[in-house]
Amino acid sequence: MGLISSGINRVRAHGLAAGVGSDGRTVNEPARVLVKWNSEHEDKLYQVYVDGEFAGVTTDHMARSMVVSVKSMKSVSSRIEVFAAEPAESLVDFGDSLEKSGVSSRVRVRFSRSISLPFYGRADVFSDNMTGQIDYQTAINSEPIFLWPTWQDKCGFGLSGFGRSDFGFDGSGAVGFGRGSLGYGEFGFDADEIVWESPELQSGVYKFAVKITDTFGNSDEGAVESETVVLV
Repeated sequence: MGLISSGINRVRAHGLAAGVGSDGRTVNEPARVLVKWNSEHEDKLYQVYVDGEFAGVTTDHMARSMVVSVKSMKSVSSRIEVFAAEPAESLVDFGDSLEKSGVSSRVRVRFSRSISLPFYGRADVFSDNMTGQIDYQTAINSEPIFLWPTWQDKCGFGLSGFGRSDFGFDGSGAVGFGRGSLGYGEFGFDADEIVWESPELQSGVYKFAVKITDTFGNSDEGAVESETVVLV
């Protein structure tokens, strides 16, 4: 039957420290990652491949995670794939049937929509395109990311145009208590989040930045830059 890719989603990899150096800093070599996934299958085992090479297999059909070795977590990206397999074929290496070259991935940018963000402002996302230097001349978002699309998203009770806000919501149309990311925003807004997903990007090591611009074209002096992001 071979490898089964359908029914498996939310594959993610988390870097694991190999130890702690004498200076107290973490040591990341040899590089290992904890791979997690979701699956609809209940009677299959799972194989993990790194850059097209067989990295391991689960021994329990309920398992949804595995620790595997990768080349490096700093300078080299790795393509990690998870497949379901019939128990009778779980030890078969299907690596020769997999694509060896890099594939495209996406990055998701999230930040809190706090009261300090300007009315009618916009956010733009920039990338270094794997050069190490972020290009602030060309945004990678094709459409503007509006911070407050409507009045009632920001104004509280009595502060917006009368009749435009949601009755009973002093946060006036923002995400209500218990519906956002608790602890990230002002009390009562429960951290209304702005989420943007990039177009497909080639596998590699990237840095991203978000810059805020108000309706008059004024931009914040210091854009918020991400840590190094490895797309696999």
